[in-house]
Parts: sequence; structure tokens; C-alpha cells
Amino acid sequence: MPSVHILPIHVSASTLLPALSDVIVKQIGWEAPIETIEFPFSYAFDPNRKQYNSSQLLLGLKNLLSPGADKYLAVIDLDLFIPILTFVFGEAQLDGPLAIVSTFRLHPEFYGLPKNDSLVLQRLEKESIHELGHTFSLRHCPDYQCVMTASTDVEEIDLKGVEFCPDCRAALTKCKREG
Repeated sequence: MPSVHILPIHVSASTLLPALSDVIVKQIGWEAPIETIEFPFSYAFDPNRKQYNSSQLLLGLKNLLSPGADKYLAVIDLDLFIPILTFVFGEAQLDGPLAIVSTFRLHPEFYGLPKNDSLVLQRLEKESIHELGHTFSLRHCPDYQCVMTASTDVEEIDLKGVEFCPDCRAALTKCKREG
């Protein structure tokens, strides 16, 4: 059976990962082992922005992974961007094997609010399932409760659910079947 391999990279909150694995199993229907890799991420740092280019990270990760039916989710605690946006919570290769999600802006402390590990986990779960959906060819969904709706700020993450709407669930099932 194919798997979604969780790859923690520079993550201090590794206690979140077992719960994330459980949600991936529930929502995607594939096993989600947590694995360890050595990955020198510093090459993607942009000193002008003081952030890491998520597209460059994805390219570097792709070179380390074996091709096949599996998916890979890198979880990182660094501030990510793509050149056309101020920041991103994550990025994925559409219909590809790889996604990356950052916990950096998911923490309430980033916004001057009290620490809340439960909220960070909920946000991480939603963004991880969202980015993994892209690896299964799913696009953004107009249903604001669907996990595939776009999120440009944490309030939008908080509003959506962790589950796929019926249309996105059907598209995911079809993609996994045709795999």
C-alpha cells in the first residue's frame, strides 16, 4: 500500500507529528510513517526577505526521494515564501509526490497571542491535508468548509474543516484509484 511519508525538518514541535499521522490516515486513507532525513535547507534562505523559498526546498527534497507511488510531506518550522507572495503556509507539487508545510506562522505567538498547542495542531492538520490534496491533483475548492479552500491567513485556516467536501472526496478517491 502506498504511504504518505512525514519528513520532519527543523521542527521543534515533533510531538504534533503522531497526531498529524493519524489525521492523514483518516483523511487520505494511506499509512503515514514519520521518517528522519538529513536535509541541508539553508541553501533556500533568502537574506533579503529573511525567509526560505518553498519552491527551492521542494526541488531539493525531490532529489533525495525515490520515485514511486508514495507521497512525501515535509514539515518545517521556518518562514516560507514564494516570490509572488509575502509568505506561504505550504506548497505542493500538483499531481506530484511532494508537499511542504510550515508551522512557523501557525503558532498564535507569532501574532502576539498566548501559546495554544491544540490550535497549532488543528492548523497543521488542515494545511497538511490541503497540500497533500494538491499532490492528488485537487485544486482549490469554493466550499469554505472544505479543507481544499484556499487560506491566505490563519483566520481562514481556522474557519475551514479538516475534511474534504463530497466533490473533493470523490476526486481524491478517483485519483487514488487511477494512481
